[in-house]
Amino acid sequence: MKTFITLFLIISISFAPLAQKKNNSRNTLSFNKELYNSINYRLVGPFRGGRAGTVAGVIGNNNLYYMGTAGGGVWKTEDAGNTWESISDGYYGGSIGAIAVSESDPNIIYVGEGEQTLRGNVSSGKGMWKSVDAGETWKFIGLPKSEHISRIKIHPEDPNVVYVGVIGNLWKPNVERGLYKTTDGGVSWNKILYISDKAGVGDIILDPNNSRIIYASTWQMKRNGYRMDSGGPDSKVFRSFDSGKTWEDISKFNGLPEFPWGIVGVTISPVNSKRIWLMIESPDGGLFRSDDGGNNWKKVNSNRALRQRAWYYTRIYADTQNEDKVFVLNVSYGVSTDGGKTFTLKNAPHGDHHDLWIDPNNNMRMVMADDGGAQVSNDGGDNWSTYFNQPTAQFYRVSTDNSFPYRIYGAQQDNSTVRIKHRTSSSSITERDWEPSAGGESAHLAPDPKNNDIVFGGTYKGYMMMQDHSNGQIRSVNVWPDNPAGSGAEVMKYRFNWNFPVMFSPNNPNKLYAGSNYLHVSENSGQTWKTISPDLTRNIPETIMSSGGPITQDNTGAEYYANIFAIAESKLEEGVIWVGSDDGLIHITKDGGKTWENITPPKKLSPELNMINSIDPSPFKKGKAYIAATSYKFGDYTPYLYKTEDYGKSWKLITDGINSSYYTRVVRSDEKREGLLYAGTEWGMYISFDDGNSWSKFQLNLPVTSIRDLEVKDNDLVVATHGRSFWIIDDLTPLHQLNENNHDDDAILFKPDLSYRMAQSGGWNRPNNLLSGQNHPNGVIINYYIKKLQKDDYLRIDIEDKDGSIIRSFTNNQDKYSQVLNNDKSIMVGNPVLSNPNDIDNALSSDNLESLSPRNGGNRLIWDMRYPGFKSFEGMVLYSSPNVGPKATPGKYNIKMTYNDIVFQEEFEIVKDPRVKISQADYQDQLEFLIDVRDEVSRANQQIIDIRSIKNNMRFILDKTEDNIELQEMINKYLNDISIIENNIHMTKNQSRQDPLNFGIRINNRIAFLLADSQRGDYPPTDQSKEFFSQVKEELDIEIINLKALIEKHSQKIEDYLKKNKIELISFND
Repeated sequence: MKTFITLFLIISISFAPLAQKKNNSRNTLSFNKELYNSINYRLVGPFRGGRAGTVAGVIGNNNLYYMGTAGGGVWKTEDAGNTWESISDGYYGGSIGAIAVSESDPNIIYVGEGEQTLRGNVSSGKGMWKSVDAGETWKFIGLPKSEHISRIKIHPEDPNVVYVGVIGNLWKPNVERGLYKTTDGGVSWNKILYISDKAGVGDIILDPNNSRIIYASTWQMKRNGYRMDSGGPDSKVFRSFDSGKTWEDISKFNGLPEFPWGIVGVTISPVNSKRIWLMIESPDGGLFRSDDGGNNWKKVNSNRALRQRAWYYTRIYADTQNEDKVFVLNVSYGVSTDGGKTFTLKNAPHGDHHDLWIDPNNNMRMVMADDGGAQVSNDGGDNWSTYFNQPTAQFYRVSTDNSFPYRIYGAQQDNSTVRIKHRTSSSSITERDWEPSAGGESAHLAPDPKNNDIVFGGTYKGYMMMQDHSNGQIRSVNVWPDNPAGSGAEVMKYRFNWNFPVMFSPNNPNKLYAGSNYLHVSENSGQTWKTISPDLTRNIPETIMSSGGPITQDNTGAEYYANIFAIAESKLEEGVIWVGSDDGLIHITKDGGKTWENITPPKKLSPELNMINSIDPSPFKKGKAYIAATSYKFGDYTPYLYKTEDYGKSWKLITDGINSSYYTRVVRSDEKREGLLYAGTEWGMYISFDDGNSWSKFQLNLPVTSIRDLEVKDNDLVVATHGRSFWIIDDLTPLHQLNENNHDDDAILFKPDLSYRMAQSGGWNRPNNLLSGQNHPNGVIINYYIKKLQKDDYLRIDIEDKDGSIIRSFTNNQDKYSQVLNNDKSIMVGNPVLSNPNDIDNALSSDNLESLSPRNGGNRLIWDMRYPGFKSFEGMVLYSSPNVGPKATPGKYNIKMTYNDIVFQEEFEIVKDPRVKISQADYQDQLEFLIDVRDEVSRANQQIIDIRSIKNNMRFILDKTEDNIELQEMINKYLNDISIIENNIHMTKNQSRQDPLNFGIRINNRIAFLLADSQRGDYPPTDQSKEFFSQVKEELDIEIINLKALIEKHSQKIEDYLKKNKIELISFND
């Protein structure tokens, strides 16, 4: 048998020489993803809904609803909003603009990508999708350049007839805007309404009583990096009486306001089709109503609460059963019962409302989309379901602290900041494991490296806060405490981006940096700030003026421009600071801010207003850095990643292999392997093994969503998504160990990362992954690779102590494994868990490890660090005594993987939880005690196994000698006597989980409970535990002595009787 020892590579050298693919211009190194696809992303959470712009319900099914999110795809609830599950994963994802369910066939669903809530963090889409099986499967059906879809309306009787409102590209004029129609279910499309390349379709509605009548509003709008403008001459309202063949412009009909208009919402009462409402953004705008089918109009309401920030809201819905009732969505949603004259303002649980579906047959039943996701009401909006069950949070940035376990920090758009544990001591990561932190929805967060309970966080307009989590105190530590609300950036002394950077120096824990258009530093926790740079932006006057127009100004700070957007200080050189601006400049100082140098890449590499989104100085080489930039807000979706190795004197574009329209926001270097890079794009993850010369997709199990930031932490990769909350790869070490020889390897065993022994319980029940984040695997993560698994291949993984003794074994071939066991009696085999593993204060359960089921490519096994449990028997019921073996002590161990005739070996280490203050001797004391206790339970259970074997043999004799009264009496006496001992050792009446509360427990259960009770945490056994163990062992010894005596007495007597009477039945062994 061949034995290979896989050496762990010390990845502190350059891997460039290992490139095995060469072309004329560069060396590249890449690996088939099957080599490492045992790695996966884990959803951490939080489960707190992000923005949703569209919802739909299903007529006739009161529990079924759909939600389209701003960054997390399409979701479905089948229990009226108690839980939500993604149904777009595996097909598409990201930003969703509209959902529609066919009334005539609710299995047919149409989805349009690209949200219609067009704020600064907006993401675009790629067209239309259709499902004919209620979201189980999907098919792409076209309109690939639509980018943003406002509405989908399906013919009430023919689901093949569909109307789609396309807003189009937000950043530049485009002819794809307009209203589209299909009559063949999406096979082909016709544009049936088009105004100009500046105006898309903002809203459409079919007359509920005559689907040939259609109303559509067009919306002229534009965005770029520093402005949002809503309104213009092409914002209008049109009407068709012939299913869209011809259109009539009704914008100048009697009673409607003068131009310019912006966004327009439209609705028709299903009770009375003559009653129509328009919600119009204009200088004299408001709510307009027609009672004659749209020929004449009257302004019925101009309440600013219904029309503020019109471009973000302006949705209106007629009640399905009351022609006087109408809903207008805004920050609050307004409900009118007098045709729109007066409104009562109400709120769903979150606020900032964007879409509403009302059941046509029951107006008490509805679902709302808002900035917190979707919520369901069954009482007309008096009560709503929660949004704390949707992992669709939109994060801008991510940072971590130095606590154990470390916490992840980020600002959730439309909500608060969050700090959340990356792993916990329970079965999952729930709401109790996260809390709000400093700053606001757009913040960078910077935990103080000296005290992680002190956190600094920014928010819009340059505000900054310090929060002390130990006492709940919050302090304003603004660089300049002037509130510029309602004004453009031109009035500000210092201009701050919506998402301005805040960070501590990696070299000096007292230095806190913040970026406006200048770089600021504080060395006393924000008490005083010092400006250490000149203006590091282009400072183009046009880009710093008030945003909005020609109707509504909008100065939340989201469009503040010409600011520092990224800061990074070299970990290798204190005082070498890199700074990038949102208007395309990069500067460096090598002396802590005394002097600065403009090192912006040339225009042929970087567009003028390229937003410098992230800077990552190399952890291996001085003067080297990686830059991620994007110009998507000017209609350029090209990915821009750069590398310099000479402090910015020269730059190289490093995007080969990344989709040409997947614009990039972040690139990070691995901390252990030089040249290993991770990049986040608008549509997912990429990886490079050759310092950016080539890239491959690194999506694995991560859903399609926008990646806004990354952090490499302790061999983990933390991912901040903008629509699917936080995700983590827990173990990057297989990527560190790959080398050029692996392409030809039939199998690989990767060296495991350090594994922490933690008190991580499983809880009473398996965690509900629809309601809570997935916890870190509770054990050692073992990654291995099989190139091409054959049907008869034998795989076995042994966990060994340092002396070579086997702790645990796993295999894919039980028959061959059994043969090995027969030849090696020293191997201890784990027994099935027959008692409830969750009975003991939720403290001891872990995933039961089953036989291996390897696949081609990467595989993963989690060893829970436990030795086998005690020997069990069929029908065993124990009370509060899970069959869980002791945990291995901190120390070094071996893994031996046998693949057919090849053996691989690796060493790994278990380390103690740094919060636990016991010695190695205490760990060893606990282990030895628990092994002794476990073995004593096995000894007790073996007696039960032996007794039942004897009883089976005796019953066999009884069945065969029914006429022999003397023998029958002899055997029955034996059975009665041995049953007494059996019941002294194990309560035979216990047949269900809580029977012990009625019948009591016996010796084996008492010892088994001691086993469970003594491993609740990492502590040596108490003196009382040792004393009790000695006592109960003596009780068991007495029963075993009595059993042996009983067996000798009765067995010999019966055997002699059988011989004397020449009765030959069985070969009897006691």
